[in-house]
Amino acid sequence: MNFEEFITPQTDEEEVEVEEEVAVPEELDVQKAVVESLAADKAMQDEQIARLTKERDELAKCRDDAERRLSELQKQVDELRKTLEGYGDVLAKNTEQKASTQITMLERHEELDERFPGEFRDHVIEVLRDARDSAEKEGRTRRAQILESVLVANEPVGELSRRRAEIEKLFKDNGKYSEFPFI
Repeated sequence: MNFEEFITPQTDEEEVEVEEEVAVPEELDVQKAVVESLAADKAMQDEQIARLTKERDELAKCRDDAERRLSELQKQVDELRKTLEGYGDVLAKNTEQKASTQITMLERHEELDERFPGEFRDHVIEVLRDARDSAEKEGRTRRAQILESVLVANEPVGELSRRRAEIEKLFKDNGKYSEFPFI
């Protein structure tokens, strides 16, 4: 930028005053340097602002994407909760599979309700496990194999054993523990 344009031509009277003020051209050089420095700083700040604005927009896009994904995950969690509400009854029924002979012959009386989800399933599996152990001890290999295959295909819910462990811990903590076969 040429700053000479802004300097007005001097008349003879002004020349006398200029001779007295010798430092004027030096001050103009200093002012030019300061203005050029400020212009360079402004250009650098404009670049920084553009870069930061771009980063802000990218972060906003990432945030929106994350919120969308979180919403989708929340919907999936809600669907899973609805599916698992009756998991005790669902697990109690064996689905038809190629290798299965559909061992759902066990029915229960409708008036006897489960005290917790999976109670009947856990009790039946426990009885089958005891029968398998007994068959192995007695040398009834085929019976033990059949019971083992049923046990492998039907996992217990685990709620019965968890509740038993809680009760045992309660009695141990209170100093009144003994084996409770009736639980």
